[in-house]
Amino acid sequence: MEELQAYPDIPLFRYEYTDLSLEEVTRRLNAPALSGPQSLEASQDLANQVLHFRSEDGPDLDFHFSPEQRVEVGGAETAYHALALGDVTLVSLLIPRAASGYALAWDRHTNQATLFEFWFGNGPAPRAREINRAVWHGHIEGDEPPTGEPHHPTLRCEGRALAWTEDTGNRTLEYYCSVTYTHWVELDRLSDSRGYSAPADYVFLTEDLYLFSRVEAEFSGMLHLYVMDANRLESVGLRLGFNGADELEYYMFHGSAEWLGQNARFEALGDFSATPLAMPDGAKGERRIYRPLETMDKMTPEEVAEVIAAGNIHVFDRDSPMAGNGTEKSGAMAGKTFAVHYDNGSRMEYRVTGPETLEWRMDGRGGFTEARYNAWEVMPGAFIFGHLLEGLPDHDCHIVVADFDAGLATNFHGFLNTPYFANEAGAETLFGKLVGDGIPDPGTRRHERTRDLLGRAFTWEYSPGLNSMHLYSTPNTTSWIIPTPSGHFATQWSGSGDFVKIRDQLYFARWQEEACNGTLGTILINMRTMHDAGIGYHMGAERGLSLSNVGAPARHAGKIDVDRFFGPDAWERDA
Repeated sequence: MEELQAYPDIPLFRYEYTDLSLEEVTRRLNAPALSGPQSLEASQDLANQVLHFRSEDGPDLDFHFSPEQRVEVGGAETAYHALALGDVTLVSLLIPRAASGYALAWDRHTNQATLFEFWFGNGPAPRAREINRAVWHGHIEGDEPPTGEPHHPTLRCEGRALAWTEDTGNRTLEYYCSVTYTHWVELDRLSDSRGYSAPADYVFLTEDLYLFSRVEAEFSGMLHLYVMDANRLESVGLRLGFNGADELEYYMFHGSAEWLGQNARFEALGDFSATPLAMPDGAKGERRIYRPLETMDKMTPEEVAEVIAAGNIHVFDRDSPMAGNGTEKSGAMAGKTFAVHYDNGSRMEYRVTGPETLEWRMDGRGGFTEARYNAWEVMPGAFIFGHLLEGLPDHDCHIVVADFDAGLATNFHGFLNTPYFANEAGAETLFGKLVGDGIPDPGTRRHERTRDLLGRAFTWEYSPGLNSMHLYSTPNTTSWIIPTPSGHFATQWSGSGDFVKIRDQLYFARWQEEACNGTLGTILINMRTMHDAGIGYHMGAERGLSLSNVGAPARHAGKIDVDRFFGPDAWERDA
C-alpha cells in the first residue's frame, strides 16, 4: 500500500490495515491515557466521589475521583471524561502503560451499572489493533441497595434503524438488524456509499435507555460505544481505536438521531432471550465473530486453471441446498433463437436446443458452442437463465434475465481471476435488448437500476434449517444475516450489490461474497408471489467451478427509509 488512509476510499475488506504490535499500541496510548478523551462537551465533575462497582460475575472495582478530572482505579491514576444522558452517566478512561481501559454506564437514580472492560492484544481478537471487550453487569455499592431492574442483554433494539449525527458532525446510519451484530453506513468518513457489519452489544438500562457498542472487527478494530435514549433520540458515547492511517481516535461525543423505521423480528412470541450465541466456556471477552477470510479458499490463477483443466466443473448437475424450497425450472425457452445486443457493444447469439442445452456465439466469431443451462420463468415471459462461457480465460458466466414480452435483457456477467483472489468472483452489470423473430424492439428503453429495494429486508427459507435475511442497506450493498434455530438473527456479513428493476414488483439482484467465500449470488425476486429464482457462481479448491440453482420463498421484513441519504451517483461507483 502506497499511502495510509484514515478512512479508505476502497472497500474496507480490501484495505491492508497495519498489523500494529502490542508494544506499539501501548506506546501510542500512554499520552492520551494521561490526558483523557477529547470532547466538545465539558465533562461531568465527579471530584471526591467514590464509585464501588460490584459485578454479578466479574470484577469488583473502586473508582476514586479527584479534582481536575483525575481518577484512581486498581492502583493506577489516570484521566477520565464523563457525559450524562438523563439519569445515566457514561465514564471513559484508559489505564496508562497497560493498553486497557474502562467505560462505566452508571444509573445515578437506581445505582445499577454496566462496566465495559476493554484491552488491546493478548486475545481473543487475532490482532493487537482490534479492541477486545468484556461486559460486566452489576451495581454501585452504597448506603442503600440498588433499585429497579438490573442491566442485561436485550433484543429490544433488534430491527430498528437510526440516522445518527455526532456533535463532531459525523453522520452514520445504524441498522440494528441482529441481536449480536450491527450494520453501519458512514455517510461522511467513507465516500463509497457502502455498509459494513460488525459484532455488537445491546444492553437494556431502562425502558428509555440502552447501551450499544460495536467493534469494527476484520477492519480497523475500532470501538464505537454509546448510551442512547430511544424516545428523545439522543446519545452520549465513546470512540476508541486506530483508524486506517494508524491514528488513535479517543474521544467522547453527544449525538442526536432520526428514527428511520423498524423491521420485523422472528423470534417466537414471548421469547425475550438475548444471548442466542452464548459461549459459556469461552475466554474472557470471547464471542462468535464472523471472520470469513480465515476459512476462504485463496487460489492463484494457476490453481484455478488446474482445477478446471481436471474437469472439476459442475453446471446444474447436483442438488443445491440453496434451493430446497425453490421453484421448478422451466423448459419453455427450448426452441427459441435470439440474440442479446448489449449496450457495451458485445453481442450474444443463442440457439436453445432443449430444456437444459443451448448453443451460444459471442460477437459473431467462429462457430456455436454448446453449453448446459437452466432457466426459471419467474413471471410470464420473464426468465432467468445462466451458463458458463467455456474457453474464456477468466472462466466467465452469464446470468441473464430475458423479458421476451418487453424485448429487454440484463446480464450479471461473472468472472474469475480478479486482482484479489483468483477464485473470488467479480461481476459487472450489462444492459441490452433481445433481438429475434416475434420479439418487440424496445428502442432505447432498458431495464434500469432501481432504489425500490433500498432499505428493504427479506428473509429467505432455502431449505429446512437453511435460512438467511438480506438487507439492501445502500444502493450498492447487500448484507446477509444468519438466524439461529430459535429465530434470532445473529452473525452477519456484507458485500457489493446491484439492483435492477425488470417489471413492477420484479427485481434482479446480486451480491458478491467478497473476502468471504468468493461466491456471486443472483436472484430474480417476484414480490407478487414472494418467491425468487436465482443462480450462484462459485469456484473452490475442492468443489471446483459451479453454477447452481438458488431459490426460496420470502417474507418481507420491512423497509427502512434511507433513500435521501444517498446522492444520485451512489450506485454508479461500482457499476
